Amino acid sequence: MAIASETPSSLVRTHRAVVRRRWTLIGLLIATATIAFIVSTVVGPIDIGFMQVIHGVFDPSALSETQRTVLWKLRLPMSVMAVLIGVSLSAAGAQMQTILNNPLAEPFTLGISAAAALGGASAIVLGWSFLPLPQLNLAFVAWVSAIAATSLIVFFSVLRGASSETMILLGIGLVFMFQAMLALLQYKASTEALQQIVFWTMGSLTRATWLGNIVLAGVLLIALPWMWVLSWKLTALRLGDERARAMGINVARVRITVLILVSVLAATAVAFAGVIGFIGLVGPHIARLLVGEDQRYFLPASMAAGAGILCAAHALSLVIVPGIAIPIGIITALVGVPFFFLIIMTRKRTQW
Repeated sequence: MAIASETPSSLVRTHRAVVRRRWTLIGLLIATATIAFIVSTVVGPIDIGFMQVIHGVFDPSALSETQRTVLWKLRLPMSVMAVLIGVSLSAAGAQMQTILNNPLAEPFTLGISAAAALGGASAIVLGWSFLPLPQLNLAFVAWVSAIAATSLIVFFSVLRGASSETMILLGIGLVFMFQAMLALLQYKASTEALQQIVFWTMGSLTRATWLGNIVLAGVLLIALPWMWVLSWKLTALRLGDERARAMGINVARVRITVLILVSVLAATAVAFAGVIGFIGLVGPHIARLLVGEDQRYFLPASMAAGAGILCAAHALSLVIVPGIAIPIGIITALVGVPFFFLIIMTRKRTQW
């Protein structure tokens, strides 16, 4: 009787300890991302120290005119965009891996980046103009192209029951098609247009603006609460489609809804910064290793990990070659590939 009476209390203590540990790890990820954000704001060819950045944020008049211009028009927009895009891509990658039940899935698995790259290249080569500002017009065309690709996947997935296999196969087909069309545009493009296409597809934060950050933040404010509402259904989905259906979950509806949210996040990120790979792949794996599959902890941990990785990559891109910002897509690929291999080699065998 004593053992039976002690068992529930011991389980409660164990559960509380696990919850505290998970939130502690999430707090450490957020702290790491904050440090990376500060470093990415401080580094650069013009010397602006840490305390000057702090004073400049709260009291811009404390800086010289040059420092104020550099901080508010160059460094802060790029650092803030690094956080927002890191959060967007990592959250999108986490949910893509969940709905497709595939550890190698990321926001670009279904052709979102390829579609956005094709749209951006079309705007450059064919001169498509819908908005007065060239940079905003490029982002708009790329975004519409990515959403159109997602609409195709959603349409055909609904016809075939919205299974993960159907989505992956459709995505693979679209990736090859969009890459072929992009190659055709590059073949016909002038030298100047070809340079613009190559630079844009490498991924870069040098085009960051406060308007772009406002749009990214608005999309996140719409998508993340929706994902949070679906968190228990997504956690149940990791048990398998049949078990999720037995719990009363409409698996097809959840999968399509999350696919749309993921696509909007990824399309917006690509539209403003180009193709930045591996954030949506590595960030969720770091979160999964630390806090597990429960979406209440997995989603915020993925977001913090993605923000920290992209801020660190942004800082690294500014210091490798003094005075030159290397496209951040190159940095994330060079750092992400060996880091991802390390995760694969060191992680324990799981249900994947």
